Amino acid sequence: MAMALSFLEQTEEPTLPPWKVVIVDDEKDIHTITKMALKRFTLDGRSLTFLHAYSAEEGKKLLAKEENVALVFLDVVMETDDAGLMLAKWMREELNNHFTRIVLRTGQPGQAPEEKVIVDYDINDYKEKTELNRTKLFTTVFTALRAYRDIIKIEEARIYQELYRSGLERVIASTSSVLEQRTIQQFFSGLLQQVVSLLRNDQASALLQITGIGAIYSENDYRVIAQISDDSGDDSIDSEIYQYLNKAIEQKCSIYEDNILVGYFPSQGDKVSLLFLKGIQHLNSIDRKLLEVFSGNVSLAFDNLLLNNEIIDTQEDLIYRLGDVVESRSQEAGNHIRRMAEVSYLIAKKMGLSQKECDLLKQAAPMHDIGKVATPDAVLLKPGKLDYDEMTIMKYHPQIGYNILHGSKRPILQNAAIISQQHHEKFDGTGYPQGLAGEDIHIFARIVAVADVFDALTHKRCYKEAWPIEQVLQTMKESSGSHFDPVVFNTLLDNIDKAIAINKKYQD
Repeated sequence: MAMALSFLEQTEEPTLPPWKVVIVDDEKDIHTITKMALKRFTLDGRSLTFLHAYSAEEGKKLLAKEENVALVFLDVVMETDDAGLMLAKWMREELNNHFTRIVLRTGQPGQAPEEKVIVDYDINDYKEKTELNRTKLFTTVFTALRAYRDIIKIEEARIYQELYRSGLERVIASTSSVLEQRTIQQFFSGLLQQVVSLLRNDQASALLQITGIGAIYSENDYRVIAQISDDSGDDSIDSEIYQYLNKAIEQKCSIYEDNILVGYFPSQGDKVSLLFLKGIQHLNSIDRKLLEVFSGNVSLAFDNLLLNNEIIDTQEDLIYRLGDVVESRSQEAGNHIRRMAEVSYLIAKKMGLSQKECDLLKQAAPMHDIGKVATPDAVLLKPGKLDYDEMTIMKYHPQIGYNILHGSKRPILQNAAIISQQHHEKFDGTGYPQGLAGEDIHIFARIVAVADVFDALTHKRCYKEAWPIEQVLQTMKESSGSHFDPVVFNTLLDNIDKAIAINKKYQD
C-alpha cells in the first residue's frame, strides 16, 4: 500500500511586498511629480515603493544591488545625450536583466526617435515627459507592472519545472538506492541519507547539520533502527522526538513544523516506518512534491522488505531447526550452531567482507554438518577416538551434505553446500574430502573451520570436556597456517573478547 505523503503545517498567508519602481532622472521635480501622481496606485493588493537615482551612473549602482525591480522610469538625456540609452543597454546586456520593464521618458524626443529606441535598446515603452499626466502615468505603470508580473510567473513556472524534473531524477536515484537495501538496518540508514539528499542536495555537509532517526512503530511501541549525527550512541527516543512521532501516528500522515520533518510510511500490515529529521531549514512546494513521490516508492519498498524479511526469517528458523536435529542426534547442544554462526559472522565482518556476504555466511553456516544425518550412530555417538574405518565413514559426511544441498538454486543453500563440503579442508591441503589448499578453499569454509573448532574445543562434547580458553587458543595457534587460514585465525584472536561474549550469550 503506497500512501501519498501529506503535511500538516500551520502557516500565515504571506504579505507580498510592494512593487519596486526606480526613477532615473536628473530633474528632481520629475521624481516628486511621479511619486505624487502614483501614491494611491495598487495592483494585486500591492502598492508601489520608489527608489531614486539622479544620473545614469547612480542608476547603474542602484540597479546592480537591487533585486526584483519591476519598472524603471528612465530619462534619456542626463550626463550625456544618450546616458539613458546606454544604461538600458547595460541593463539588458551586462546585467542580463530582461524582466524589468523600462519606460523611456524624454523631454527632447527628436534626439531619440521612438521606433529606433524601442527596437535597438529593448525598451518597453516610450513617453514624452509632457504627456505623462496622472491618467497616462497610471495606465503606463499598470500595463508595465502587469507585463512584469506575468513574465515573472512564466519564469517561475519554467524554473519550477526544471527543478521538479531535476528533483524527480534524484527521486529515481534515491529510490533505487533504498530499494537495493536488503535489511531493515540498511533500509533505514539509506532512507535517512536519501531524504537528506533530496532536501539538501546542494550541501555536502547536510548530514553534519541534521540529526535524525529511523524507527518502526508496531504494537504501540517504537524501535529505533538507524540514526545520523548523534555521537552519543544512545538509541533511546527522547520526549521531543516522541511528541512528533506520536503526532504523525495520530494524524496518519507526515508533518513538518519547527524545522522538524517526520516522514510517515505505512505498510500493508501493522507496522509503520517513521523518519524524524531535525534541522530542515526550509521545505518548499517542490520539496514536498518530491517527497510525496518518494514516499509512495518508500512505502512499497518497506512492504517488500518486510515480506522479504519474513521469508528470510522463516528460512533461518527452518535452517536452525534442521541444524538442531543434526546436533541433537550427535548429542551436542543445539546452541553450537548458533554460536558458530555468530562467531563466523563476527570474523567475516572484521575481515571486511560485504554486509551481504556476512549475512549469507551467517544464514548458511548452521548447515555445515547436515551430512551427518547419514552417519551411523555407532560412529557418530562413539565416546572415544575413532579407528581408521570409522574415520573413513565419518569423512563421508561433508560430501553427503554437499550432495543434499547443491541442487538448490537458493543462494543460502548453495553456499551451505560449499561450506558443508569444504569446512574440513585444511589450509595446507591435508584435509578432506578434496584435499584443497589455501585460497582454493572458499572463504566461507575457511571461516567456518575456525569458528567450528573454536566452539568444539570451548564446549563439552560426547568424547571430551570443555577446554580452558588459554588451551584452546594455544592449540589453534599451533595449527594456524596448517589447519587454519592464518588471517582468519588472527581475526578471531584479535576479537576474542567478542567471541567469548557470544559463547556466554548462547550458553548450553
